[in-house]
Amino acid sequence: MSDVEIIAVAKQALTTVLLVAGPALGFGLLVGLIIGIFQATTQIHEQTLTFVPKIIAVLVSILLFGTWMLRILVNFGRQILENLHKFVV
Repeated sequence: MSDVEIIAVAKQALTTVLLVAGPALGFGLLVGLIIGIFQATTQIHEQTLTFVPKIIAVLVSILLFGTWMLRILVNFGRQILENLHKFVV
């Protein structure tokens, strides 16, 4: 296996990770930003106020985008398994 093929597989793996983690991280970031603004304006600094909504937002995003995430992961796994003969020395 050449260096170019290894770099291509690594690039595809990183792209897959970013695509799969993106929606959950995006929802968590958005909810965290909204809660941060709310806490700054009301001066309520309760720690559970930040964690619980973020956890709920991440779970909701996984429920919404779960099938799409799973499809991306299955396609990546299928491509890796189909090209496994290239990886074996």
